[in-house]
Amino acid sequence: MSKKEFITVIKANQNLIYKICYSYCSNSEDRKDLEQEILMQLWNSFGKFDGRVKVSTWIYKVALNTAISFFRNSSKTNKKVVHLDSSIFSITNNDDDEQLNENINTLKKLIDKLNEFDKAVILLYLGNNKYSEISEILGISETNVATKISRIKTVLKEQFAKN
Repeated sequence: MSKKEFITVIKANQNLIYKICYSYCSNSEDRKDLEQEILMQLWNSFGKFDGRVKVSTWIYKVALNTAISFFRNSSKTNKKVVHLDSSIFSITNNDDDEQLNENINTLKKLIDKLNEFDKAVILLYLGNNKYSEISEILGISETNVATKISRIKTVLKEQFAKN
């Protein structure tokens, strides 16, 4: 595949790359570094993409694996909280509804506390990906995806009730 094809694919899927960068990095410098790392990993593996899955699924898989590795490596030297970007939530944010805003912010804080893998699962789930796509991206069975989502929802509901 050519450089031109790669650029076209990246431009068509840049929002999901940004979503992952914003979900795993709290400051702009780290986001830029992660974005570059993701793009480098995508470029290096672009020739291996065989079309058995959708391009977006492949990009998610590479980007999430890169983000998790990046987060783990940066966590070893510098512990920090990762804040999720509000754009991953499909709920329409109405500024007039103060309670809704408060609930969304509470939910974001609770998701921030999840481990990297669970955060990836819920990020994909909130991104309206099908269980089959999440399974393909994360390399776990659809049954495991369903179980993880159910458990994460239960934990989030319990923690939300405490707040």
